Amino acid sequence: MTSMINKSLITLAFICLGVFAANAQNKFGYLDFQELMPEMAEYKKANTEMEGYGKQLQDELKKMYSDYERKMEEYQKNQGKMADAIREMREKELKDMQTRIQEFQETAQSKMREKEQELLKPIIEKAKSAIADVAKEGGYAYIFDSSPGTPLLYKPQGDDVINLVRKKLAITETAAPAKTAPATAPKK
Repeated sequence: MTSMINKSLITLAFICLGVFAANAQNKFGYLDFQELMPEMAEYKKANTEMEGYGKQLQDELKKMYSDYERKMEEYQKNQGKMADAIREMREKELKDMQTRIQEFQETAQSKMREKEQELLKPIIEKAKSAIADVAKEGGYAYIFDSSPGTPLLYKPQGDDVINLVRKKLAITETAAPAKTAPATAPKK
């Protein structure tokens, strides 16, 4: 009975050692996602589209505001000569224009956010797919985002895989050289 328990404990110890050894061999990688995104051709195209969309909204807002200013000037010039009913109607018209301008601004901001999300979603998915491919091909257990502002407070010893992802995405021009991992792990 004791030898059976000893054999079970020895077997369990080997299993645990195998699990720990497998985890110790996990490769870690990281990349700056905010650096990668603007380098993608699709991102540049989406950015151009967003600028055009934003300009359309801005032009419409300027037109609305210009119409409002013109009507306000006209009202101020003729206010003293107007009958009470006409003056009240013009005041209501100006107030309605102000409300429409404010509503348009709020709607435009919301539509800009929606458009940005719509345009970025497939680009982000493509980048994540390339990252997943690099992780599988390179045997990486984890790839972390090292972009400024991400909750990654410590970069584990690992490889900066941004150049591998750039290659996977066929990005040939880069703005800055990729950062490399430290040769030794920082001390805690």
